[in-house]
Amino acid sequence: MTNEKFSRFSKTAGPGVLFACTAIGVSHLVQSTRAGADFGLMILGFVILAILLKYPFFEFSSRYANSTQTSIIDGYKKLGKPALWLYFVLTVVSMFFVTGAVGFVTAGFFENLFGVDFLGEWTVVILFVICVSILAVGKYNVLDSMIKIIAIVLLITTVSAFLFAMYNGPVEQVPGFQPKDLWEISGIFFLLALMGWMPTAVDLSNWNSLWTVERMKQTNYKPQLKETLFEFRLAYLITGVLAVMFVALGAFIFYGSGEELPNNNSLFAHKIVTLYTETIGDWSYIIIAASAFTVMFGTILAVFDGYSRSLQKTVELIFIKKKDKICTKFRTFYVIFLIILSSGAFVIISQFQDNLKELVDFATVLSFVIAPVIAIFNFRLVTGKFLDE
Repeated sequence: MTNEKFSRFSKTAGPGVLFACTAIGVSHLVQSTRAGADFGLMILGFVILAILLKYPFFEFSSRYANSTQTSIIDGYKKLGKPALWLYFVLTVVSMFFVTGAVGFVTAGFFENLFGVDFLGEWTVVILFVICVSILAVGKYNVLDSMIKIIAIVLLITTVSAFLFAMYNGPVEQVPGFQPKDLWEISGIFFLLALMGWMPTAVDLSNWNSLWTVERMKQTNYKPQLKETLFEFRLAYLITGVLAVMFVALGAFIFYGSGEELPNNNSLFAHKIVTLYTETIGDWSYIIIAASAFTVMFGTILAVFDGYSRSLQKTVELIFIKKKDKICTKFRTFYVIFLIILSSGAFVIISQFQDNLKELVDFATVLSFVIAPVIAIFNFRLVTGKFLDE
């Protein structure tokens, strides 16, 4: 890559990295690991299928944002006010559960890293206050800078753990081991949950378009369509490869061992970190614990920013008539939505208590149900009359 090409890529890079880090959070660390641990490598085909089938609908948002220099949520208004209202309702219905699930997992990795499980729900409060404060002050600039460092650390540690696990081979199965049946009701429910966030929820495509537009404003650089698509495709490919690696890690280290992944968020986090250290070595525990927490922290930051930014844009399109008021209202709306989102997510977390898997599965199945609506909207915008060929 020449210096000129690298310079253009560095100006374009950002939205795809944010997308990848958001996806790698719960769907990979939690769901992919659980998939491998409970069902072995047989579930790998469903993971790959979900990644392939969802790809176009994620790319549509990047394509639309680059071509129009507006978010795909702006495009929903072109489909008609009912489409915009439906998106708004679906976002409000799902956002507290999704943020609660991601926040609960992040709190578990925070407690594991710092050994502060005695704080209980206060861990979530502290975490949410930190996230809201960072985003209220710095917004996209802080998020964009932090997430790139986090992504590199996670990529290196995950690939290392995967290679060590492949070298060591699968764990020896305990006598009388009976694998779980994927086609029972509980197995089918988990499969829906897994595919709901594999590699992530389809409605996150809207955030990607918002981040793409914001990145263009930040760098004052309008990338060519092929540059935007290359950056996203690279991030999507890495996301897919890491999903396969996490499934393999779960299968090689837990499947058939007789061990169950805990339902408590802090104990679950400890078990995930142990998964790495058993393959790399005990010396790596603190490095892995810090890496796992930072990637989850990056994910919860991105979730807070994505939902608040998308709500702000939707409210702007539905309710605000005069364009000259939009800029002055942005920060106010953004911060208000951050506070509402964190408060609602905390209420959800307090209801589920130590039922980590139930909360995550409910949020991911909800995303699975919502996905077809967003997919249809994105498809119509990019393949119809609203975008030049």
